[in-house]
Amino acid sequence: MKFIKALAAAALVSFATTPVLADSVLKEILDTGVLKVGTTGDWNPMTVKDPATNSYEGYDIDVMTELAKDMGVELEFVATDWKTLVNGVLGGNYHMTGSASISPARMKVAGYSESYIAVQIQPYTTADKADRFDGWDSINQAGVKVAATLGTTFEKQVKEWFPAAEIKAVEAPALQHQEVLSGRSDVFVTSNIEGATLTKKFGKLVPIKVEAARAPTPIAMLLPQDDQVWINYVNNWVKIKKARGFFDATAAKWGM
Repeated sequence: MKFIKALAAAALVSFATTPVLADSVLKEILDTGVLKVGTTGDWNPMTVKDPATNSYEGYDIDVMTELAKDMGVELEFVATDWKTLVNGVLGGNYHMTGSASISPARMKVAGYSESYIAVQIQPYTTADKADRFDGWDSINQAGVKVAATLGTTFEKQVKEWFPAAEIKAVEAPALQHQEVLSGRSDVFVTSNIEGATLTKKFGKLVPIKVEAARAPTPIAMLLPQDDQVWINYVNNWVKIKKARGFFDATAAKWGM
């Protein structure tokens, strides 16, 4: 009996001292010395890819660079697009993503970090068409073409908000604002963050006057849903950086 109790006690000690870290991608990151981050490169000023240099810049890029630095590992960006963003996390193509809106659909299969910024959605058109629109209802009309990048939250939103309009889903690397600039579409919606950047860059683009912005949404990083060790690490890192003003300073740098 004493022998059996001793074996049981030894087993409990062994179980208790086995590091949970062994089952986490955190261990993989630390062992390989590389943090892999999925990013689309098409959400200005969050993540923008320069095709000439194959490099990225933006708010997200600064955030991921800081995380890798604090972890003491190299940073590798993995190109992805919005329609496969979640699948890249699920398939292990990367350890996390840059910023993504928190949505019930994504929450079913992926985990999230704590939120560190929020966005709200506004509609945009070109200056020559601005007098056609006055409020959200004016967009939801037959004959109005609304562009949305395939696989984004914006695609789902415009289909819900403008059932009477014609929805033109464009696949990356084509972008919804390019469809409007070219005249192929009349309206697109995007976050107030991207919208402010686009209207500065393209003088033709203007916001449509609406009663109020829609869909205020917290933004966070997508993570493997079942990896609580990794989620805890990232969440605590976010808390530290919030307390030290890193996110506010980075947002200010990018005019957000």
